[in-house]
Amino acid sequence: MVNTHRTRPQVWRPKLDGSRVLGLTLLGLLVLAAAVGPGLVGQDPARQSLLDALQGPDGQHLLGTDHLGRDMAARLLSGAQLSLFLAGLSTFTAAVPGTLLGIVAAWFGGWPDRLLTSFADAVLALPGLLLVLMLAAISPGSWWALYTGISLTLWVEYFRYTRQRARIVLAEPAVEASQLLGIGPGMIIRRHLIPEIGPGLLTIAAFGAATAVTAVAALGFVGVGIRPPTAEWGVMMTELLPYWRETPFLILQPVACLFITVLALYLSVGGGVRP
Repeated sequence: MVNTHRTRPQVWRPKLDGSRVLGLTLLGLLVLAAAVGPGLVGQDPARQSLLDALQGPDGQHLLGTDHLGRDMAARLLSGAQLSLFLAGLSTFTAAVPGTLLGIVAAWFGGWPDRLLTSFADAVLALPGLLLVLMLAAISPGSWWALYTGISLTLWVEYFRYTRQRARIVLAEPAVEASQLLGIGPGMIIRRHLIPEIGPGLLTIAAFGAATAVTAVAALGFVGVGIRPPTAEWGVMMTELLPYWRETPFLILQPVACLFITVLALYLSVGGGVRP
C-alpha cells in the first residue's frame, strides 16, 4: 500500500556550496549598490560638464567622468538599477504564467495540453531577438518593449520544463493514490510538484535573468534598445567606444558591471546546467 499521509509537505532546501555563496553574495551586493548607491554617490547621472570630460577618478568623481563630464559612478549605478529592474520584472512575468500553464497542461492533458503546447512551439519558432526587435521598432527606446519581448521569449522555457516534470510526477503511484483519497490539487502541488520542479525553476530563472541583462546591454550597444541620454550599460559602452584608446579604464567599467552581474547570476545556482 502506498503511504500518502505525511506529517508535513516536503520542503525543498537548496544546498549552499561555495559557488552559490559567492554568487548570492555578489548578487546581494549588486542589488544593495543599485538600491542605496546613487544616494551615497550624490551625483546626478545626467549632469554634464564638458570642462570635466574624460577625467580620471578623484575626490569628486570616484570612477571618473565620461566624454560629457557625467559622473561614471552615478551612471553605472543608475544603469544597474535599470538592468536589474528589467531582469527581475521580465523573469517574474515569464516565470509565473509559464509555470502555471505548464501545470495546467500536465494536469488536464487532452486539448488544453495540445493547445498550450502548440502555442509554446509557435512562440519558440520565432527567434527571441527578432521578437524584441519588432517591439523595439514599434516603440523605439522604450524599456517596456524590451521587457515585453524578453518576457514573451522566456516564458516558454518555464512552460516546457514544468509540463515535462509535472507529467512525470503526476503519473507516480503516490500522486494517483492521493487523488483517489480526495486530496486537493493545492496539497498535491505543495507535496509532490514543488519539491520536484523548484530547483529547476530557480536555475531557469537565473539563466533567464542573465539573458535579460545581456540582451538589454547588447541592444543598447547596437542602438535599438534603451537610448541616450539614459544611463544603461550597453549605451555607455557605445558612447565610450570612440575614446577607448585615450581612456580604456572608462569603457571597461560598464563591461565589468555586465560581466559581474552575469557571473553572479550564474554562480547563484552553483554554475549548474540549464534543465
